[in-house]
Amino acid sequence: MSKFTPDIFRAVRHYAGKIRTIHNEIRTERFLSSLPAELRKDIGWPDRFGSRRTDNS
Repeated sequence: MSKFTPDIFRAVRHYAGKIRTIHNEIRTERFLSSLPAELRKDIGWPDRFGSRRTDNS
């Protein structure tokens, strides 16, 4: 039973890390989308990352 418990904690930490990553990505996308159109064009948003989004879908 003692070996089973660390596996559960590892799985929960892994899941929490994934949720944190998704949350950070959403927050970043929201921030970048709120920038003026001229600035977004200068940094290549969203065109630069469009292929990445379609690869993960």
